[in-house]
Amino acid sequence: MTFRLGLTGSIGMGKSTTAAMFAAANVPLWDADACVHRLYDKGGEAVAPLSKLCPQATKSGVVDRTALKEWIGADATALRQIEAVVHPMVAADRAAFLLTTKADLVVLDIPLLFENDSASEFDATLLVTAPAEIQRSRVLNRPGMTVEQFNRILARQMPDGQKRGLATHIVETLDLVSTQAYVSALITHIRGRDARNRS
Repeated sequence: MTFRLGLTGSIGMGKSTTAAMFAAANVPLWDADACVHRLYDKGGEAVAPLSKLCPQATKSGVVDRTALKEWIGADATALRQIEAVVHPMVAADRAAFLLTTKADLVVLDIPLLFENDSASEFDATLLVTAPAEIQRSRVLNRPGMTVEQFNRILARQMPDGQKRGLATHIVETLDLVSTQAYVSALITHIRGRDARNRS
């Protein structure tokens, strides 16, 4: 039986770095953002339907994320239309991943796990978090990021304090060494519990 660990966290909390630590430990990783990138890339399943919804959102056979953001900013219904196209495709890709893996433990990296009320689909969840001032500094240091964009993203995400109350496990990403130690210990804990349950 495969143990499904849902990994989540708001922007700038260190989720991608934490996900990479699981991958480096040879834990199969499914990444929702990477899936969307595939769907938006040349030949991706989402390109044609999104082009029909918003022709200017695609260029040279790929989805232009900047154009999508502009559409979302100009049309209050745009995000809902995009999600109606993309979410079923992402769900199908995740289901295919789970069907094909035989590992004892897999990590599913889902930024909006709690926002989409999907925690019940996992055996446990891991919230990646950090103090608000660290989060803000990390995000605003990203190329092209503005305070307005950051605030708009935060408005679509559940407050971190609320997520802490929902998560099975929590790791605060203050430094790489302590985060790596936590990830290693959690892998050992989950595999040890799984072995105990079988005995």
